Amino acid sequence: MGSLFWVIGGEFGSMNFHKLVEGSAQVQGPFKTRKEAEDCWREISEQNRHRGSVRFSIVEEPERKPNG
Repeated sequence: MGSLFWVIGGEFGSMNFHKLVEGSAQVQGPFKTRKEAEDCWREISEQNRHRGSVRFSIVEEPERKPNG
């Protein structure tokens, strides 16, 4: 099994994008490929493009190695 990808984001309280507005956080995924995550990111970003304080990013969760 490889890495997993997530699309995370929401509405931020200011244009410095440091703190999400409470209750606005969104998480999509997990996705098995970066391409799937990018497709989701494009769709959700397009839905919110008229809202300047909304931002989404793709993050990668590395494969977990078994302990032992």
